[in-house]
Amino acid sequence: MNNLYRFLRRPFFYRIFTWMLNAIPFAIPVKRLRETDSLLAFFHPKPDYPFHVILIPKKAVRSLPDLDPASPFLADLVAAAQSLVAEYRLPAYRLIVNGGEYQEFPHLHFHLVSDSLDTEH
Repeated sequence: MNNLYRFLRRPFFYRIFTWMLNAIPFAIPVKRLRETDSLLAFFHPKPDYPFHVILIPKKAVRSLPDLDPASPFLADLVAAAQSLVAEYRLPAYRLIVNGGEYQEFPHLHFHLVSDSLDTEH
């Protein structure tokens, strides 16, 4: 995973990644939980919580200050988070965005996390 982060910090590889998100999203090897024209949600490949989902914009957006407040991604983000909380019956959860030195991955992403998980799902 650290190698991926390192590669994506390079402009050329970051452009390839964002192109793939839009042109051939099926080529990104993740289990899709939600996908819209503007958003992709999937389980974190190295989760820190029993429930750990990543929600990312398909458009090239490096950090929260770079996101257009009128972006359709924001409505899709809220809808996806709400539906995942309901589907997985999460009694307690957090929606987290990291920025600056706290942001390890150079593409805006949100973490939907919970220590509680409905084990029957």
